[in-house]
Amino acid sequence: MEWDWDFVWKIMPTLIGGVKITIIATLLGSVLSTVVGLAVALLRRSAVPDVSRGVGFVAEFIRGTPLLVQLYLIFYVLPDFGILPPPLLAGVIGLGLNYGTYYTAEVYRAGIDNVPRGQWEAAKACNLTGRQTCTHVILPQAIPPMIPALANYFIAMFKETPLLSVITVLGLMNQAKSVVNSYYRYIEPMTLVGVFFLTISLLSVFGLRWLERRYGRIESGRVRRIVAR
Repeated sequence: MEWDWDFVWKIMPTLIGGVKITIIATLLGSVLSTVVGLAVALLRRSAVPDVSRGVGFVAEFIRGTPLLVQLYLIFYVLPDFGILPPPLLAGVIGLGLNYGTYYTAEVYRAGIDNVPRGQWEAAKACNLTGRQTCTHVILPQAIPPMIPALANYFIAMFKETPLLSVITVLGLMNQAKSVVNSYYRYIEPMTLVGVFFLTISLLSVFGLRWLERRYGRIESGRVRRIVAR
């Protein structure tokens, strides 16, 4: 089977539509995983044992099951309980919960633990509440160094989006499958899928390198100021 450029231009609008859905799913999943990860990291540090243990149990359950299984549970099992999420919403929830508990929660945990102990003691000496300590003292110092690591996981999430095809999300992979099923040609749609993923991933890597340089300088400057004191 030879490469057919006319066929490429014919299917390009369909694949570009799939790219848009894939990017939307990645962006929304990234936002959800950021929120979920922060919530898990903070709740697991709760002084209430039942809260920390309960959140830890849920997090370990999600970590212990593959993303594919979670997508099936959300999209095909929840309707039996009267919950019928649309395919894209189910995909976003699956990605957000999986990455939030499995990856970003650990990034937050490491970032929070990296804040010097003296910052916690100073906040306590100033009679700040736990909420004030987190929002005004700890998180502003912990989050900037975490941004490159979080961005790296978001790139990984983008590469996981082909799994959403199993729950009928019309992303790039699902659109390519529909083209294959309609025209019985594999070489052009599957090659273009690889090209799209590679191009977007490379652009994301360049953005990640910029984040590492930017926030690496910020962190280095903060360390130098601490040492100078």
